[in-house]
Amino acid sequence: MNNTIGFIGLGIMGKPMALNLLKAGYRVTVNDINTNSVEALVQAGAQAGTPADMGAQCDVIITMLPASQHVKQVVLEDNGILKTATQGTVIIDMSSISPVASVEIAEQAAKYGVDMLDAPVSGGEPKAIDGTLAIMAGGKESVFASVKPVLDVVGSDIILVGDNGSGVTAKLANQIIVNLNIAAMSEALVLAAKAGIDVEKMYQAIRGGLAGSAVLDAKVPLILERNFVAGGRIDINLKDMTNVMETAHEIGVPLPLSSQLLEIFHALKVDGKASDDHGGIVQYYEKLANVEVRKV
Repeated sequence: MNNTIGFIGLGIMGKPMALNLLKAGYRVTVNDINTNSVEALVQAGAQAGTPADMGAQCDVIITMLPASQHVKQVVLEDNGILKTATQGTVIIDMSSISPVASVEIAEQAAKYGVDMLDAPVSGGEPKAIDGTLAIMAGGKESVFASVKPVLDVVGSDIILVGDNGSGVTAKLANQIIVNLNIAAMSEALVLAAKAGIDVEKMYQAIRGGLAGSAVLDAKVPLILERNFVAGGRIDINLKDMTNVMETAHEIGVPLPLSSQLLEIFHALKVDGKASDDHGGIVQYYEKLANVEVRKV
């Protein structure tokens, strides 16, 4: 069991994850609207197929897609996974979608005897390449245990948080912390740059103290090089923060800082930065202060 894996969504994260599954010896069938990505995986030893093909042929099907509607499309629609999937098939949705949509898809899958885990990830492109992503999962413990060897190939910190919807809820909390951390860091960097001090030396001075973080170490060196090539795109994080606010409002949780950050993301998108890395949040603050953070 679990030897044949379907993988739908070969973007910044999905492509290296699928490659790691191939390297681990799994038979992998892939699908993406980007034919170049599919071809690259086929060259590496995968097969190309539709979601319905995967439902008929694969024990485990992983989805790694931009938003809720894309996951619903490949799972629920006419040529979707559930049209052909047999009892015991497991869908692992590793996208970052809304908890409401995730539970809805899981409930539809259950009617066909198909189990689903929501298992979004954190760590960005570098950890996707290394196979060391943090994975926060929601679903049945027995299902989680059955696919844990598959998850072990793409991640290293893998936690079952609770029932369906728990994984994506944990991911929303993760996105609040990561993106507000980048925003706070950006304010500090812009202050230092405008004051005229050496930002790189300031970074070295503070990174070992309480202000130090994985975010600081991942993003400051790139910002200093003016490298905003996306590991985590601004438009994808805008989508995540939109899900954060919608979920928060539904359950009665005011999030004043997250709501302000969502508007900053919208401003960056309007400014043509949608495809930049979310470290590019700094550019919003740079524009306000008329200064640029870079190496001396």
